[in-house]
Amino acid sequence: MDFVTGLPVCDKKNAIWVIVDRLTKAAHFLPMCKKDSVERLTELYVKEIVRLHGVAASIVSDRDSKFSGKFWRELQKKFGTKVHMSTAHHPQTDGQSEHTIQTLEDILRACVLDWGDRWIDHLGLAEFSYNNSYHASIGMSPFEASYGRPCCTPVCWTQVGERSILGRDFVQDTTERIKVVKAKMKESQDRQKGYADQHHRDLELSPRYIGPYKILERIGPVAYKLEFPPVMFAFHKVFHVSMLKKCITSRDTVLPSVPSELHANMSIAGRPVKVIGKKKKVVKKKSIIMLNMVWDREEEEEVTWEPEEVIKVHFKKWFGKQVKTKKDDGSEDESN
Repeated sequence: MDFVTGLPVCDKKNAIWVIVDRLTKAAHFLPMCKKDSVERLTELYVKEIVRLHGVAASIVSDRDSKFSGKFWRELQKKFGTKVHMSTAHHPQTDGQSEHTIQTLEDILRACVLDWGDRWIDHLGLAEFSYNNSYHASIGMSPFEASYGRPCCTPVCWTQVGERSILGRDFVQDTTERIKVVKAKMKESQDRQKGYADQHHRDLELSPRYIGPYKILERIGPVAYKLEFPPVMFAFHKVFHVSMLKKCITSRDTVLPSVPSELHANMSIAGRPVKVIGKKKKVVKKKSIIMLNMVWDREEEEEVTWEPEEVIKVHFKKWFGKQVKTKKDDGSEDESN
């Protein structure tokens, strides 16, 4: 579950609570106010979720204060529901909600552009269309996964046929809206796939790790809590398994010295030593110069490719000396 915020006020509502079932992929889009208390959200949860589906075995949410507070945790404990918070620096933990929110925002944006700015009026049709659409991950629609059969709908919503005479204008108007919503949903899914494919990188080089660190306990099925030295007190201690790597060692000591200059993004500060190569690389139709750099990191040398502009900005004096030295020598390294 997650929130869509920043919406224009409509019927005293300015946010949407998105709740997605991990098994059937069924989603509920609940209009709410961003300032609603956790007590008000609890009433909404019982009315719209528990009433229809019963209590959940477990809930995955972000670290919003509404979900991490004592009241919500105690309530779910009495329901018999386990509460799991998303892992720091790993939004994929609740990626299902994030993906659904992207699709919902695209649908509402299209509805508002076509039929006015009252987004709350289109929320019901958006939820219906989402739950009645085919999901590749389960091979069927969420409605069919939930109830064992496709949802019964007016024939004009899904196939060509004769419409009912009664309420013809309403049916026709609703049909047109359903068509637009489904088309925008397909566009949203295609765009998200295209964006993911465009920015996907094959991991040719292994990521940099620090440690090893002792595992204190297992948090849920896919996260672990680590023991950090005092110098790393500011770092969140729970990590998803995709960010961890088993340490193969015979040493008894599992807490070695920590790099003295550790950045907040877990990278280690280094001092440039020399440039051993250079090449041009095309990124987004723009040609940039990459330098093959030798670094001195904690008394160990490391070689990486870095953009020349980045080195110019962060190591201006050092870079100037390198350029001057090469001009004096009349030589320049080139690597393709």
